[in-house]
Amino acid sequence: MAAEDAKSFVRRDTLRKIEEKIQNLWEEHDVYMAESREKPPEPGEKFFGNFPFPYMNGFLHLGHAFSLSKLEFSARYHRLRGANVLLPFGFHGTGMPIKASADKIAQEIQQFGHPPVFPSNKEEQGNHQEAEDANSGAPTDNKFKGKKSKATSKSSGQAYQWEIMRSLGLSDNEITKFCEASEWLNFFPPMAMEDLKAFGLGCDWSRSFITTDRNPYFDKFVGWQMRKLKDMDKVVKAKRYAIYSPLDGQPCADHDRATGEGVQPQEYTIIKMEVVAPFPSKLGVLEGRKVFLAAATLRPETMYGQTNAWVLPNGRYGAFEVNETDVFILTQRAALNLAYQGFSKVPEKTSCLIELAGYDLIGLPLKSPLARHQIIYALPMLTIITDKGTGIVTSVPGDAPDDYMALHDLKSKPAFREKYGVKDEWVMPFEIIPIINIPEFGDKAAEKVCGDLKIKSQNEKEKLAEAKRLTYLKGFTEGTLLVGEFAGRRVQEAKPWIRSKLMEAGSAIMYSEPEKPVVSRSGDDCVVAQTEQWYIPYGEEEWKKLAEECLSSMNLYSDVTRHGFEHTLIWLNQWACSRSFGLGTRIPWDEKYLVESLSDSTIYMAYYTIAHHYTTETCMEIPEHLGLT
Repeated sequence: MAAEDAKSFVRRDTLRKIEEKIQNLWEEHDVYMAESREKPPEPGEKFFGNFPFPYMNGFLHLGHAFSLSKLEFSARYHRLRGANVLLPFGFHGTGMPIKASADKIAQEIQQFGHPPVFPSNKEEQGNHQEAEDANSGAPTDNKFKGKKSKATSKSSGQAYQWEIMRSLGLSDNEITKFCEASEWLNFFPPMAMEDLKAFGLGCDWSRSFITTDRNPYFDKFVGWQMRKLKDMDKVVKAKRYAIYSPLDGQPCADHDRATGEGVQPQEYTIIKMEVVAPFPSKLGVLEGRKVFLAAATLRPETMYGQTNAWVLPNGRYGAFEVNETDVFILTQRAALNLAYQGFSKVPEKTSCLIELAGYDLIGLPLKSPLARHQIIYALPMLTIITDKGTGIVTSVPGDAPDDYMALHDLKSKPAFREKYGVKDEWVMPFEIIPIINIPEFGDKAAEKVCGDLKIKSQNEKEKLAEAKRLTYLKGFTEGTLLVGEFAGRRVQEAKPWIRSKLMEAGSAIMYSEPEKPVVSRSGDDCVVAQTEQWYIPYGEEEWKKLAEECLSSMNLYSDVTRHGFEHTLIWLNQWACSRSFGLGTRIPWDEKYLVESLSDSTIYMAYYTIAHHYTTETCMEIPEHLGLT
């Protein structure tokens, strides 16, 4: 049996010897160097194929080989036709993943020793993570820990960077070297090159390069690109909302995210609903301050129709200092976002005076801007989601189906009121206030659509979602305002004016948070911060028009591809092109910033055409590590 097994590999081994012999001949005769080809039969026939240069924080994998095989096939086809083919290959190190991973290794040595001894079971890991969260001031809710765990083990199934490196075949002594970000660029690019040669890639290796300032020529090339854009007024500095990692201390661009690619900041208006003194005993420590329930809304123009505020009875809230006099009651998550937007007594840190439950807020008397009633009350709503907005919701039952049904439940169910200690006078006097007239739905749209869909309770989530779908967009685009100084105007026209008036009066502030959860590659739950950054204004009308004209002239193989370009041109507006953490090229005129990793990758394909003229020692020799050569 053993002899048969040995014999069964003869053909394979023979083919591998032939493959190795031919690959050596290719390399010896520079078969794939674009300049070495004879003049093609059709003068000027050329083919340039490019593969997005892979990031060098690990080995290449089967997915790289699968995608690369398409380019390899195409290049060989054109070469056989006699074309002068250029197929180069580079290696990317710009950005934060390498630096973040290097820092993780250093942190793991500090926390668990050298070599580190990690917790032996998931419970201990959970305790460690909870302690880490507590030390950093991060939320300790289980759902946040789950996200963090997924982020740190996204590609490997392992929670610790050290274990990931061990799984690559590295010894503990070798892993120690990877505390330095430079070691990643010493080790992985030459290993990737060796694998690609074994794969048989028909590549012009004379043009290979790595990014970052380790390669002074590519570094200068990126600097030149940025200076050209700056000279054309295509790079501007401004304060903007950006998805931001508190742990990394910088904006978290798509390339830096473990989850949440494509997620943008969502802008709200926070309505300051002032709590009327005297305060209940639970809020006694806040006496002498101006205390507000801070309600986030996308529709400030509807505030004329407020009847009450909503809180989640078992929700977790806090009273957070905004400045010396003002205190906002809202969720910890929202307070953290506000802290990075300039609304916290201590910049970029929350200052919680007391922790509160939603039950503590029920019945609070409030003065709310634009409300017809002098006093409205905080009431219980069971469907509030506290990981969106602030956890405090304004109630406009004339316009919002959710508000209409929640108020209907309280009015029609005495037992429900009794359960949450709601007094009749907090609810019963308040009737629907018509504020917007919507074609097909009239001036009490929420009541009509809930009746049409036969909705009986605030718990019928699917029906209420449909009711909102039917009325929300139509009300904004076609509705006419019935009240206030902008009565008679279309809602979408009046909204920015009303928001500006509220802010000028000090009754509201702007607030932003990620549309959906975003976790950075360092495992951090991201917020939205107002940051001063360098931006590329891709959405500029003239520039955008040129891009659209260019796209229309392109011969693409698929409508899907064309639609992908069109979609990007629609949403791409201001792109943050600077960062303060990671590897890369310094902004030439502002060296405290680095060029963001995708912004140094926009024209690197052009660098391949000149890369062979600018060679440098880039550590592309295979290291002698554990026989990995």
